[in-house]
Amino acid sequence: MNSEKTTDPVVFLKPRSSIIHSGDSIVIPSISSDVHFEAELVILIGSKTKNISEEDALNSIEAFAIGIDMTARDIQSEAKKKGLPWSLAKGFDTFAPLGNFHKYSSEIDLQKLSLQLRVNGDVRQSDKTSQMIFTVPQLISYLSQHFTLYPGDLIFTGTPKGVGQVNDGDKVEASLGDHLSSLNVDVSK
Repeated sequence: MNSEKTTDPVVFLKPRSSIIHSGDSIVIPSISSDVHFEAELVILIGSKTKNISEEDALNSIEAFAIGIDMTARDIQSEAKKKGLPWSLAKGFDTFAPLGNFHKYSSEIDLQKLSLQLRVNGDVRQSDKTSQMIFTVPQLISYLSQHFTLYPGDLIFTGTPKGVGQVNDGDKVEASLGDHLSSLNVDVSK
């Protein structure tokens, strides 16, 4: 997203109610008029993980998927201006669409996967996970230094350039790798 690199990853949390799956609908909340998509590699943690090194971090992964981090950009901008957290802007119901999970194995290089998102058939994001600011092992290690990760926890890893707005009636498709994971959702008010 052409963001300035920070020393540490920017961390926020989403509630369970934000998760939806392929075939479901992203619902634009009535208090926002500027909801954006951010396609991301999502990591599913498979074992209790605390204070893990970057070298061992991949051992804690069960699976991975394509996901979309939806953000009410107008609400996020107001929070940023006031120095407040972004939880509300990112945590609405339906704001974490997830594709099918693909079992992780060490033969898969998570930093060399293609990622693509289309809105109404038009490519809006198309990049590689090699463009991530922080690698998957760096993210897992960093997070595990601050809180314990448990089986079932999900890590959305960040988005490439090309984020944009969605509108009522849009059809959104996202994929990761050679269709290792895919997702199709629509947008409604």
